[in-house]
Amino acid sequence: MAEAKGLSTGTSVNLPELLDRVDNDRELLRDLLSIFTEEFPRHFCALQEAVAGQDAKRVAVVSHTLKGMLLNLAVTKAAGSAGQLELQAQGGDPSLLQAAFAAFEHDVSGLLPEMATYLAEVQP
Repeated sequence: MAEAKGLSTGTSVNLPELLDRVDNDRELLRDLLSIFTEEFPRHFCALQEAVAGQDAKRVAVVSHTLKGMLLNLAVTKAAGSAGQLELQAQGGDPSLLQAAFAAFEHDVSGLLPEMATYLAEVQP
C-alpha cells in the first residue's frame, strides 16, 4: 500500500487492513480514530463496572459494542477477546467474567496510545 507509508506500524491495529477499509482516506481515518479515542474509555469503564458487579446482561451489551468498535478499526485480537467476554456473559456464569475481562484488558493495553500515535500522524 503506497498510501500506508508515513504511518507507524503498531502491534494492535492491522494498519494495512484499516487503510484499505477507509480507502486510504486520511480524513476519514482521522475522524474514526478521534471518535474511538473519545468513546472507548467510556465503554471500557462501563464494562469494568459491569464485570465488577457481575452484571452479565450489561457485560454482554457493552462487550458487543466494544467488539464492533474494535472490528471496525481492524483491532482483531482485542475484538476476539471482547467477543469471548460477550459469550461468557451470555453463558450465564458471572464467575467467569473476571478472567475473560482480564484477557480483554490485556489485549487493549496500549491501544489508546497507539491510536493517538496514528491520530497525530494523520493530522493535517
